[in-house]
Parts: sequence; structure tokens; C-alpha cells
Amino acid sequence: MVAQLSDIRPVVFGVGRVLVVIPTYNEADNVAAIVRRVRRAAPQVEILVADDNSPDGTGALAAALARDDGQVHVLHRDGKRGLGAAYLAGFAWARQRGYDAVVEMDADGSHAPEDLPALLRAARDADVVIGSRWTRGARVLNWPLRRLMLSRCGNLYARLALGVPVADATGGYRVYRAAVLDALDLESVCSQGYSFQVELSRLAHRAGARIVEVPITFAERERGTSKMSPLIVAEALWRITGWAMRDRRTAVRRGWRAATVGQARWP
Repeated sequence: MVAQLSDIRPVVFGVGRVLVVIPTYNEADNVAAIVRRVRRAAPQVEILVADDNSPDGTGALAAALARDDGQVHVLHRDGKRGLGAAYLAGFAWARQRGYDAVVEMDADGSHAPEDLPALLRAARDADVVIGSRWTRGARVLNWPLRRLMLSRCGNLYARLALGVPVADATGGYRVYRAAVLDALDLESVCSQGYSFQVELSRLAHRAGARIVEVPITFAERERGTSKMSPLIVAEALWRITGWAMRDRRTAVRRGWRAATVGQARWP
């Protein structure tokens, strides 16, 4: 008797087959360590390193890891296109191969793989799980006051402007059920950095997804160079403001149409 695919897939914490997508650009100092930590923390998951043709040889190091471990894969991309594009490519790779859930995780160690089991357990009863820095029980280590304030204020602005009921809309440590990714219009997503995470939070909320936040320990990277820049912050503010204005216009138009129809039906 030939086994069905569902019979041979490893079930991870009750959520099915899981792929952890780790985008990389010049992360040669970190890629091997983060892969090892993920494999120890959640041995059943698979890993996709999505490398943007890193000039420091990150892609070659990831390929060597994949040759030695069948649960590690590499997506070699032809150039630096940004975090959001790397995740979208990883989502497409996962959907084409029938994974049941996809995890976003940074390569620099700021997202502790040791927190992954808690996120996957929460995904049993949720469509999207956010590893949150700003919920009760979370910790943020080694961040200067300026970064703390920037993140807290940015998340407050996103929540108030867009009405997305999460404390860490910019957080990049996440689990998405495949059904949610299938329901979202990912082809319309073009933002990067903080704004990419906010945009997906907004789309998931608008689609009616159940979003759950799980507290994590977030630590500043110890090796390599941060990709954060003033342009990423400016993009996030610009896009959040644009989405908020668009949502307000849509709400006004719907209210006007409803009022017009109501008047037309009044005897």
C-alpha cells in the first residue's frame, strides 16, 4: 500500500510540516550558528536559507550546510532585493512544496530559536503567531534607548493608524499557516523592512485571520552589521500613513453608499 503524503509528513507541534525561512545577506558569521540552533530547538522543522547573493560567501556556507543535512535547503537569489522580497520568495517556495506552516526568522540570532517551540504550539489554534517584544513576559536585551523608543512608538502608531490589534506589528519572528498565505494577495506586497511586517499584519487582520502574540526574548545581534537604516524607518512611516489614509477613504465611501441606499429606500 502506498502511503499518502499526509501519512509521511512529520507533524510538528500539531501544525503539520513546517519550513523556517531565514533571509541572509552578508551573514557568514551567523548562518551556521542559527541553523544549528534551529535544528536543536525544533529538530523536525525544515530550514530554507534565502540568500541574496551575499558577497561574503554566506550562500556557499549555507549550501555546505544543506549538503550535510537533508532538512536544510538554500534558495540562491541573484542580488540584494530586500527582506520583504526574500520572504515572499520563501513563501512561494514553501507553498509550491506543500508545507503547512512557514516561519519567519532573522539570521543574526536576535530571534531565539529556543522560542520557536512556543510559537509553534500557539499556531495550533491560530492563523498567525507573532513572536512579540511588547507583550507581558517578553524581554529585549542590549538595545539602546533610541531603538527601544523607535520600536515602541512605531508600533503604537501602526496600531492606532491601521486598527491592527497587535502590540508588535513590526516584529519579524512569525508563524503563518499556509491557508492564510493562500488567502492573502501577496503579489500586491512591495514593502520592505518594518513596513513589510506591518503590511502583512494589516492584510492578515483584514482577511479575518486569528492573530496571536507570544512573548519572546529579543537580543541585539552580536556579530555582523545591522541592516536597519533611516530609509527603512522612513518607508515604514510613509507606507503606514498611506494605508491609513486609504482605509479612511474606503470607510467614508462605504458609509456614503450605505447612507444613500438607506435614503433611497425610505418611503
